[in-house]
Amino acid sequence: MAGHLPHGRTARRLEWPFLPPYLRDVVARQCGSPVVDAVSQTAGFTPGFASVLTCADGSRHFVKAASVKAQRMFAESYREEARKLGSLPAAAPAPRLLWSHDDDEWVVLGIEHVEARAPARPWVQADLDAALAMLVEVSTLFTPAPTELSLDTAATEFAAWPATWQQLRSSRPGLAAHVDEAAALAARLAEASAGDTLCHTDVRDDNILLTDDGRALLCDWNWPVRGAAWLDALFLLIGPRGDGLDVSPVIDTHPLFAGVPPDHVDVVLAAATGYFLTSSDLPVPRTSPYVREAQAWQGAVCWDWLAERRGWQ
Repeated sequence: MAGHLPHGRTARRLEWPFLPPYLRDVVARQCGSPVVDAVSQTAGFTPGFASVLTCADGSRHFVKAASVKAQRMFAESYREEARKLGSLPAAAPAPRLLWSHDDDEWVVLGIEHVEARAPARPWVQADLDAALAMLVEVSTLFTPAPTELSLDTAATEFAAWPATWQQLRSSRPGLAAHVDEAAALAARLAEASAGDTLCHTDVRDDNILLTDDGRALLCDWNWPVRGAAWLDALFLLIGPRGDGLDVSPVIDTHPLFAGVPPDHVDVVLAAATGYFLTSSDLPVPRTSPYVREAQAWQGAVCWDWLAERRGWQ
């Protein structure tokens, strides 16, 4: 399991009482009733406001907000999420965008509240099966990727990943025995990731909701890309693999990986290893104290997995 991370409690977020009064009024009007309770959702690694609000009429709403001035990067991310969520069809396995508010000060999203839970950590097979079934839905529904979303390709979005191996040559001497081969694999990322499926790119436990009827829903549609239909499934498997589940049968038999060349899986693992490990070396942001630890853990999982697949000592 991911080190000593307090899963479900990794974010430092704004709380409802500290939002500007005018913004609380905006949210109440959009929700259609005064807000009487707010429960912050503390999973993830971003500092924006994210709470389940209960209104006087008994309705519940999931609301996200970020300050344009103080949290510019996250406000832009929420703008993108509003645009992407608003373009998803009703059949998409995702909570629906109900409304949004965007002014010179704040970006706010009102999203359908769903009675659900996050996958268990450590991961269990039943939760993984539900998440994989959801990704089959995504692949079926979004191949080809909707042109109206004007998505970048995975190769464009992840263009900087292969070059991270130059930094790892000096920062991770323990990888030296296989650094050349790993770098050569990562250099083929554009080839291995090519495809015309909408890929979410951030499929992990804190972005998945599991409902009582066995469905899985995918949240945080900020930065999807066009790429290979199996990419999201591989990213999803990082957490379960690190938690001790045997994910080899998924690679070997799951329909999302049918016909995928084994070395293409290795290419993406090599590139992801470079991204996660170099990112973990960056300073720890005050607003996200656990993000570097999480990245280091994911990088170590990807490297161990890659080494096992390649037969490296």
